[in-house]
Amino acid sequence: MPGSTLNLTLLTSQEITNLKWFLWRTGSPSPSPILLQAGTRVSLTSSRGRVLLSIVNTTYKWAGDYICCFEAQGFRWELHQMVKVSLRATDVAQLPDQLSISCASSPGFQLSCCIPSEHLGYTASWSPGEDSEASSFNTSDSQCFVLAVRRCPAADTTYTCDLQSPGLSPLRVPVSVTIIQGGDTTCPEDSSAGAWNVTKAGHVAQAPCPGNKTGTVKRTCRPDGVWGPIHSSCTDTGLLALLYRARLLRAGQGWPDEEVPQILAQLPDQVVVVTSPSDLLALVNTIKVLAKIVASARIQLNGSALEALLKTTDKVLDMDASSLWTTARAQISAVGSNLLLAVETLARSLCPQDHPFSFGLPNVQLQTQLLRPTPPSDYRVSFSTQPMLQAHIPKHSLAPLGHNGTNVSVTSLMLRKLDHFLPSNYGQGLGDSLYATPGLVLAISIMAGGQVFNKGEVIMDFGDTNGTPHCVFWDHNLFQGKGGWSDAGCQVQAASASPTTHCICRHLTAFSILMSRHTVPKNTLLELLGQVGLGASIVALLVCLGVYRLVWRFVVQSKVAYLRHAALLNVVLCLLAADTCFLGASLLPPGPHSPLCLATAFLCHFLYLATFFWMLAQALMLAHQLLFVFHQLSKHRVLSLMVFLGYLCPMGFAGVTLGLYLPRGQYLGEGACWLDRKGGVFYTFVGPVLAIMGVNGLVLAMAVLKLLRPSLSEGPQVEKRQALLGVIKALLILTPIFGLTWVLGLATLLEEVSIVPHYLFTALNTSQGVFILLFGCLMDRKVQEALRKRFCRSQPPNSTISLAINETYIP
Repeated sequence: MPGSTLNLTLLTSQEITNLKWFLWRTGSPSPSPILLQAGTRVSLTSSRGRVLLSIVNTTYKWAGDYICCFEAQGFRWELHQMVKVSLRATDVAQLPDQLSISCASSPGFQLSCCIPSEHLGYTASWSPGEDSEASSFNTSDSQCFVLAVRRCPAADTTYTCDLQSPGLSPLRVPVSVTIIQGGDTTCPEDSSAGAWNVTKAGHVAQAPCPGNKTGTVKRTCRPDGVWGPIHSSCTDTGLLALLYRARLLRAGQGWPDEEVPQILAQLPDQVVVVTSPSDLLALVNTIKVLAKIVASARIQLNGSALEALLKTTDKVLDMDASSLWTTARAQISAVGSNLLLAVETLARSLCPQDHPFSFGLPNVQLQTQLLRPTPPSDYRVSFSTQPMLQAHIPKHSLAPLGHNGTNVSVTSLMLRKLDHFLPSNYGQGLGDSLYATPGLVLAISIMAGGQVFNKGEVIMDFGDTNGTPHCVFWDHNLFQGKGGWSDAGCQVQAASASPTTHCICRHLTAFSILMSRHTVPKNTLLELLGQVGLGASIVALLVCLGVYRLVWRFVVQSKVAYLRHAALLNVVLCLLAADTCFLGASLLPPGPHSPLCLATAFLCHFLYLATFFWMLAQALMLAHQLLFVFHQLSKHRVLSLMVFLGYLCPMGFAGVTLGLYLPRGQYLGEGACWLDRKGGVFYTFVGPVLAIMGVNGLVLAMAVLKLLRPSLSEGPQVEKRQALLGVIKALLILTPIFGLTWVLGLATLLEEVSIVPHYLFTALNTSQGVFILLFGCLMDRKVQEALRKRFCRSQPPNSTISLAINETYIP
């Protein structure tokens, strides 16, 4: 049966040696060996004088004369067995496989079914055969059976091509013919983009491929009678022949050591015939299959075979992206990933005697070096790209490889443009943002004793880049084998005196860098504004603490005033410590291996959260005074709740975040002692802050409505003016105290945002300490009175406007 397992059994009572199997395939000039190795379809088992050869998933390519050669009793034996394999339905090409025709315009039509030329023993008959004539003809690679129907049938008919061969199961291939009736919606005849006859709506018209191509060209007639786009599966016959030859080697037929270099040598001549996405896919699939053969059979390639591969790859990467690569990626999204893995596998398979090897083309550069059993101090390599690409592997990564006396080879491969043809897949930690790549992919491989060595540290310099870089590698296992960029094990190394991007990765594979397309570029003025604002905020908060030292016992004489000023004092202390840590973090070397950087990031996370939670405590206390005017609060109970809310809650958030994300390597952002903005860790800060701002905003709205009612509706014009001034004063005082200016941070998180929100956010929030000093401390009536009593020794004048946020929070 087609697709079943083929079993050949050798029975002998003697001990046999040097057992080999060969297949002389139909139409082949000489027999080919059957490979008994991992990765093929072939397996061999023997027990008690019985040797069983099994071949799974057989196709017609496995038909022919099987030859078993062995030695027994001092003689060499050769046994033959002829094997036939039935064709599958997929081995038969129908043209067309469905047809809609108008008998008025075309009274006759022609159908054909073609089989591979290896099966010339098949005969064909058509049914029904009335008013028709059958014929056949041969091409270089197929035999076609044609049915010429001279008269249209009266109704829709299914024609069947019956294929038969002695000793094999018959195969029936149907072709449906639909007759266009009067009133049917049709697509008109179109000769502008080929010869497309009148076709019924909802059907697919087909045409043969032009020239030396195999496949069909299809075009759908839409339900509204409008032609759809043309879809071509036409593939050059030479490319298909190489692909089929490579697949047979992969399945277990042939001489891989000889045939793989031969196929590679033919690729540069075949790449010039690539004119369609199908051609490109066939070429990439051929390279992919050859790479699997080389890896499984551990074949070593010579320099000329590797040069042929690199020349082919250079031309493939230079092919038009819009007409070839885009369509090919739409059919197989992982085509770029497959090419990367295949070229990387083949490039590191150079035989030892051809090292060192250097080869350069515009899109491909390869450098190899044989380190011998004793590796040098460091391995360094550089490529003449723009910007220059450099890499080196430290001695401690190479030292463990030379202990066994085996040869150690390092292969460095640079590919231009390939990153643009890889799927836009980003692993965990990179988020859903859009990134740009520099057009360079660097693949570094180490072979030791014939084995691939993937562990080791590599330091790369990708030159000067714009935006925020991310050091990444291409992980072929992500997204169900389609591949994706991942930053696991890679980080950006801070360069003190150079604008270039340094990457450190602790494994070996294909590397590149990603730049966020919507990241605000490094702005010196913005950084200076932030540092000046933080400095002014720290000074203002220190002044605020000094003022409280002078007036504390004068302003906390009532219970409500004590709770309010205690909350504000803790806001000042937390914000002062947070701003100091954040300003000092810029002086520390970034990276997860710096304990000071890690501790600073944790403290900033905790202290800024504590600042907001104390702001929430103030807002909740104000809401209580607005809603429950005559309800008295317990001083010690409320203070205990405020301490729990202000310190223990943020400590819980910060501690859990550190425990969850630090082991995954997703805690610190690249190049800064702060949380990673691209992962979920950043939202453990943004989430609580947004929730607190929402609650504080509601409380502020309640306070404003309290001030506006009933003065604006019932009072005279003077009282209305006083109420509006009270509202303005409430907004000035409560907005910085409640941290509502941080709402501008939402705009900075959005993609494609201008620079203006960044300036506003930096100016307002780095200067928050100044606003708290002015509006939260110095504008307080009790503080003013206490300062006058201490320095002026005089009574303050009466005020006509009173916003009592110090005693009862109501006017």
